[in-house]
Amino acid sequence: MSQYRQTGNYLYLIGIVLVAVLGGLLFGYDTAVISGAESGLQSFFRSASDFAYSDAIHGFTTASALIGCVIGALLSGLLSARFGRKKTLFIAAILFLLSALGSGYPETFFFKKDMPCLALLVAFNAFRVLGGIGVGLASAICPMYIAEVSPAGRRGRLVSWNQFAIIFGQLVVYFVNYLIIRSHINDPALSAWTAQVGWRLMFVSEAVPAALFALLILTVPESPRYLVLSSKDDAALKVLSNINGEARAREIIAQIKETAVEKKEPIMAYGFMVIFIGCMLSVFQQIIGINAVLYFAPRIFESLGVTDNMLFTVIMGIINITFTLVAVFTVEKLGRKPLLISGSVGMAIGALSVAISNVATLPAWVPVAGIMLYSASFMFSWGPICWVYIAELFPNTIRSQATAVAVAFQWVFNFVVSSTFVPLYNYSHAVAYALYGVICIVAAIFVWRLVPETKGKTLEEMSRLWKK
Repeated sequence: MSQYRQTGNYLYLIGIVLVAVLGGLLFGYDTAVISGAESGLQSFFRSASDFAYSDAIHGFTTASALIGCVIGALLSGLLSARFGRKKTLFIAAILFLLSALGSGYPETFFFKKDMPCLALLVAFNAFRVLGGIGVGLASAICPMYIAEVSPAGRRGRLVSWNQFAIIFGQLVVYFVNYLIIRSHINDPALSAWTAQVGWRLMFVSEAVPAALFALLILTVPESPRYLVLSSKDDAALKVLSNINGEARAREIIAQIKETAVEKKEPIMAYGFMVIFIGCMLSVFQQIIGINAVLYFAPRIFESLGVTDNMLFTVIMGIINITFTLVAVFTVEKLGRKPLLISGSVGMAIGALSVAISNVATLPAWVPVAGIMLYSASFMFSWGPICWVYIAELFPNTIRSQATAVAVAFQWVFNFVVSSTFVPLYNYSHAVAYALYGVICIVAAIFVWRLVPETKGKTLEEMSRLWKK
């Protein structure tokens, strides 16, 4: 009797994916925690006596984690190819944990508590960069790992769950931030409490999911495609048999071997276009401006006249979750391209309606609805589908390198958008949103003309597609 399963176990696959998407949840949590903490953080460092905490410095501090995201993304290819996907995700979990504790209490070991100074700001940013490295690693490896364990017919949906986890992580931290503020809402000295304690609690709260991820990632198997590329066929066959059944598992291993004669090929082995398209998908996902809205949501709603801006941020998070589920349940039916194109159009309408409301006298609900439409359209399109493409677009032998480059491009432009949003927004609300709206239209044209549909194709078929 064979030692391998004859039929696949879907629950086994779901268990693996649920653990992997915790990395996505931490990705969302870490990048969005700043939205609630940034005002308290600004007040704290503005009381420093040895330097002036300017808006430019605050913009950099708000976006400093993104520097780490670029570093983590660039390292992801090297680490995942050398140590495997599983060990790299464990490293990311430890970085998340250290960053959460260090960002909340950067004074630990070296500084006096509640004594803001330039050196303390440097320490805070160092901890945020550390967490950013974890985000960069998780953002590249989580969808890659899920794609490499998933059957072709379920891959798009399962990778989309990673985006759901990212948005759910953002919703969780919005809610946590809201509860932290609400706990002292009747305190006359709320602003002072937020500047001294509130922002610290927001950052430290991430330690709980980070520790859970570090423990659970040890229980999942290594990616079977990485195992084959590392000449560990028996281990790969065991994992694939548990997911697909032995007969199909042997077919998949044969296909992997056909497309992976060597463990590595030059990144341009399949031509320029595959790298260009992968990188431009990442670039467009950022320059359409979504993270500027997510990071500064409370401030944006306040400027639109919303009284309880943190509550509206939570409402937006719930809407984001709902529309991410639209992508999860339609990506295998409708395909990748239709979702990207329709989402781009919806984002353009939402962004341009906000721009128009800033130059014309319109009811307050119009720009609020525009922001919600803009965000919701992203959540069923560029949010999940970009990650699906990055996870499945590249051939096996260049996937680690190409994914690292594409994700690094994403974080570079995330930093550009996030660090320029405040001065651009302060210069002109209308110009900011008009610019994002026009870019959304360009993104739709790019997808329509250049991006191939990958629905239903195996990862091994990507090699044949690009060789053509």
